Order: sequence, then structure tokens, then C-alpha cells
Amino acid sequence: MQGDIIVGLDIGTTKICAVVGEASGGEINIIGIGTHPSIGLRKGVVVNIESTVQSIKKAVEDAELMAGCEISSVYAGIAGGHITGFNSRGIIAIKGGEITKQDVERVIDAARAVAIPMDREVIHVLPQEFIVDDQSGILDPAGMAAVRLEAKVHIVTGAVTSAHNIVKCANRAGLDVCDIVLESLASGEAVLANDEKELGAALIDLGGGTSDLAVFSGKNIKHTFVLALGGNNLTNDIAIGLRAPLSEAESIKKKYGTCLSAAISPDETIEVPGMGGRRSRKLSRQILGEILEPRMEELFSLVQREIYRAGMENVMPSGIVLTGGTSILEGVTEIAESIFNLPARIGKPTGIGGLVDVVNNPMFATGVGLVLYGARHHTERKFRIRDSNIFNRVMSRMKGWVEKLFP
Repeated sequence: MQGDIIVGLDIGTTKICAVVGEASGGEINIIGIGTHPSIGLRKGVVVNIESTVQSIKKAVEDAELMAGCEISSVYAGIAGGHITGFNSRGIIAIKGGEITKQDVERVIDAARAVAIPMDREVIHVLPQEFIVDDQSGILDPAGMAAVRLEAKVHIVTGAVTSAHNIVKCANRAGLDVCDIVLESLASGEAVLANDEKELGAALIDLGGGTSDLAVFSGKNIKHTFVLALGGNNLTNDIAIGLRAPLSEAESIKKKYGTCLSAAISPDETIEVPGMGGRRSRKLSRQILGEILEPRMEELFSLVQREIYRAGMENVMPSGIVLTGGTSILEGVTEIAESIFNLPARIGKPTGIGGLVDVVNNPMFATGVGLVLYGARHHTERKFRIRDSNIFNRVMSRMKGWVEKLFP
């Protein structure tokens, strides 16, 4: 791990963000960051390969300049309405009377042996707990005496094409993808405290195109869900309601946006630029609150409905943690508290060193989380689909066989 460079690439709907971290002595220092507006994605899914490749290149170049290093491999985030998560369980018999590491791998394989459609791909298999001879709540059963071992896992799947398009975009930008990581899982690494994960909390990552939910309890992920609604929907509502261009609606949202119309003074006004050469108009700021408040309430109500559908309403006493760029909007925590009836807070990246003040913003939670995830799982290298790599790997494997046969 000493001096390892780990790069997180957050391929979002509104921005592409590359975060460079250096792992040294067990701690992660952020040494570079690069962002660029994202053009080729809609609702978290790649819709234009060429635009996405150009945005990735620019974000990575900025990060390389700041970090003073060359980036060749990244941990990429994935989101989108195609992501689904479900719980599964597997059971095996223990042969030697003692559980080995191979038995743990075998029971996880048994739990993941579920029928999934051909057009879907398993992105994560996340162990929740192990049950050894009816003794539940065991996190690491290796070395224990047992007759039977059972595993409960959470399986996250996504559309094969969406996952491959992300890998393809990174490859065309000259990058290898070490792993594809669910964005809400990465954000959880960066913004949740250990006691929140232990007691139970819900993380809602409010992005531009999607809102990602992850429910944690007992230090494990219990449920995941991606809602194809986000900050862009708020911008569209402002553009339609105020009859303003989309780019102006975005800047009005960032500058004057609030979700609490009751807290706005009736005297406050905002200037709205006209479209197609028309004159700009002065409007009450309360109108903005009246547009944003019901949309945020609708978004949180849909997330709450999913929490109740999954039966997770009683496993998050720590409350709600909001992160992502849209969570910066004034009054978001108050709306969340009123809808969920739980305490809410804004989550910013923690547990890092280096450029802490630069990334001390909810919009960088996923990028920093991908770096932390990469540091924790730095041996698991899956996605290497560049042709040259596959060819070289096959050739080296064949060489090894030949040397074994003819020493």
C-alpha cells in the first residue's frame, strides 16, 4: 500500500470528477482533483460515447496536473435507473469440521447462484452476515468449528450495456478500469461514520440525474435503490416555471434556490433573464421556493416509499445522511426531516488527509468514496477489457503452462 496511487472517477450526469489519492501508512491523502462538465450522460447512463470520452480526458488531465502523476487506472462509479439490488442467501455443509477461507468463498458463491436475465450483470456481492449452525450475526466465520454455514448477501445488478459503456468510455480515454463501484456504496465510504453504519442509517446521494439510496445497518449494506430523479429535474422545473433558459435556470437554482417557501421574505426578488432576446423580468423569490419545495417533497416521498417497500423503515435510527451536489440546496435537510420523521444531516467526505479543504463538499463525496473503496479493495481487479491487456494476459498464462509441461 505504501505510496500507492488510487484514482476515483465519478462519471455523473452533470459533472465528471477524477479524484487522486495516495495511500501511505494506512491513511489516504487526496493529492489531486479534476472536474469537467458532463455532456454525454442522461440519468446516469451514457448516451453519447464521444462527448463522455472528451469530458473524462479533460477531468483526468486536470487531476494529473494537480497531482503531478500519470493516471492509467481508475475505480469508476456507476448509477442509473437500471441498477437493482436484492438480498439472497446460500448454505453449504462444512467437511473438515472447521470453516476455511475456501468455505467462506464457496458459501458466497452459493448465495450468488441466482437466475438473473442475460442482459444484466452482477456488479457487487456484498456479504451481510454469516450464520454458523443457527448462530447468526457472525461477520467473519473463518476458523470456527461448524457443521453448516449459511450466508446472507446483498447482490447489486445493472444493465450489461450500461456497465460496458462506462468501461468503454474510460478505455477510450486511455484508462484501465480496476473495478466498477455503485456510487451510493462509494459515497457511504466517504461520508458515513462507523457508529452510523453500526446503528443503522440511510444515505441518499442526490446527484444531477439520479438519487441513490443505500441503507446501512450492523456495518453492512442492507438495501440499495436508484431513483432516476435528481437536480436536473429541479432545473427543468425552474426553466418551465420561470420561462428561463436552462443554463440560466441552473445558475438561478444555485444562487437563489431554496426549498422552504415559507422562510422567504415576500420583499425578496430575483432577476430572470428573458428568452430569445426578450427583456429580463423581476419576480418574487417565493415563486422559486414554491417550484422547488413540492419537487423535493415528491423525490423524498418516492425514496420513503421504497424504504417501506423493502421493510427497512425500522433499521435506520441514526437518521438520514444527504450528500451529492443537490443536497447543498437551502432547506433540503428540513424537507427530509419532515418527510422521513428522522434527523437529517449533510454528509461531507471524512477520513482523508491532503487537500481536505478542496474536497470538503458533498458534490465530491462519490469521487473521494471511490478512492477509499479502491484503497480497501485494492487486490480485487476485475474489469480489464482492453484488448491488449486480455491478449497479454492469455499469452503469459499460456507461457506458464508451457513452462510447467516442459521445464
